[in-house]
Amino acid sequence: MSSNSLLTTQRVFIDLGERSYPITIGAGLLGDPGTYLNLPSASTALIVSNDTVAPLYAQSLQLALQGHYKKVLQVILPDGEAHKDWPTLQLIFDALLANGCDRKTVLFALGGGVVGDMTGFAAACYMRGVPFVQVPTTLLAQVDSSVGGKTAINHPLGKNMVGAFYQPERVICDLDVLQTLPPRELSAGLAEIIKYGPIADMAFLDWIETNIGALLAREPAALAHAVRRSCEIKAAVVGQDEREAGLRAILNFGHTFGHAIESGLGYGQWLHGEGVGCGMVMAARLSQRLGLVDVAFVDRLHALVQRAGLPVVGPRLSDTDNAGRYLELMRVDKKAEAGEIRFVVINGPGHATVRSAPDALVREVIDASCG
Repeated sequence: MSSNSLLTTQRVFIDLGERSYPITIGAGLLGDPGTYLNLPSASTALIVSNDTVAPLYAQSLQLALQGHYKKVLQVILPDGEAHKDWPTLQLIFDALLANGCDRKTVLFALGGGVVGDMTGFAAACYMRGVPFVQVPTTLLAQVDSSVGGKTAINHPLGKNMVGAFYQPERVICDLDVLQTLPPRELSAGLAEIIKYGPIADMAFLDWIETNIGALLAREPAALAHAVRRSCEIKAAVVGQDEREAGLRAILNFGHTFGHAIESGLGYGQWLHGEGVGCGMVMAARLSQRLGLVDVAFVDRLHALVQRAGLPVVGPRLSDTDNAGRYLELMRVDKKAEAGEIRFVVINGPGHATVRSAPDALVREVIDASCG
């Protein structure tokens, strides 16, 4: 019995024509066989997880799937952003090939953003495409990375630079699993929730400010609302721009600075959400210096990011030219065009746009933001 069994199961739909799928949000979903009805028929399922999540939830998922598949296999990856790479991806292909998996085999991504990204990328590539299901176990994955079909691995020169757009069959957000999240991972997920306010919905930002204590305390009703509203906003954006030709780029608010922090420190030193949290403050400062928002808006976002338990002071990535190192890393960001860095900036509260900024101005922001 779920500890949150009074919560109503809710669904958000991603509208992508024949690739449309539901995001199911509720309690007690992961171990319920009914959660996995009406998926593409197959004889084999492969659960992809990591060595942190698998001991907690892999057996429950395996039992739930056994009534649907003749064989339910598992492959357990090492945990962490540092392992989001080719050698770890090969472990998934090794398991698929060693077990004679065919092109109907369904992959289940059981874990956070790294597991979801790698499982989705493996599904996109194996036999040129097999079905997969997202079963995200972190708050960040439930509100962001599991939704929208972005899959990738990291390259030493840049984050998420090798990947594919490949949509899952469905996303299963079981709120019960958030009770086992370490506090640092919970805060990392709050960064992606906070992001949706400045770019799309200031009323949601008001709600987050009022309920940040409830979210940090993992109150089920607060988590349910935050996950649902985040998924609604992301679904609306992805439905209009699946492959990030324009609008979808606003979902990367804070990510240009955040990815530079992650790759500059070495993957895994800061969590992705920590980079995004600090990156949002830096991007808000850039927005203010471009004359798009006032100082009060920057201060408001800074205070909320800090209350969420996230860093608001950027790390130094170089002892000699810190801002120069940030700029160097940001030039290999996926939004860069012809070497020109493109930033998601807030063009008035609740509205975001993508634009370039003079290097001198970006340097000022970095110098003002780093310890």
